[in-house]
This record gives sequence, C-alpha cells and structure tokens, in this order.
Amino acid sequence: MTDQTQKVEKLTEEQVTAGLESLPEWSQNGDSIQRTMTFDDFVQAMRFVNRVADEAERAQHHPDILVRYNKVTLTLSTHDAGGLSAKDLGFAATCDTFNG
Repeated sequence: MTDQTQKVEKLTEEQVTAGLESLPEWSQNGDSIQRTMTFDDFVQAMRFVNRVADEAERAQHHPDILVRYNKVTLTLSTHDAGGLSAKDLGFAATCDTFNG
C-alpha cells in the first residue's frame, strides 16, 4: 500500500509576506493568518460561516472560526506543515470571495 498523502511545505517568511500582498485584509499572527469580517447581523454572519464550512470540507482544510454576533474571525494555519502553507493563502483568497 502506498501513501497517497502529499507533504505540505511550510512557506518561508518571504513567501508569506509576498502572498499577503494580495490579501490586504489578512494579517500574520505567528504561524497563522487571520481576518475578521463584519456583517449586518448574526444571520448573515452564519451564512458566511456555512459557506466557509462547505469549502473547508471540499478542500479538506479547516480554519479556526470565532463568531461574535455579526463578526467572524477566521484563523488559518497548516498543522501538517508546522505553520503557513500555500493552502492557507489559497483558502484565504477563496473566503474573501464569500464576503460580499
């Protein structure tokens, strides 16, 4: 039986900095990136969370999600890589398309 998993590489600080240039609403917090979105009300915030959850399952990449009434904070990191990977930057960009 062969291993079907692919090793995820941790990004260098330079790669993270370059990647965040195209994600201006996201900030680095140690070995993760984070963004807080504000919605009109709780229902809209939860609709956003559900879209993120559906995408997380599809991508098999799950963010930490904090909900405070109409504010949703997403925190991304790749545990298998021991920090940030291209998966985090890609997932962040996808989540940005849901915020609107």
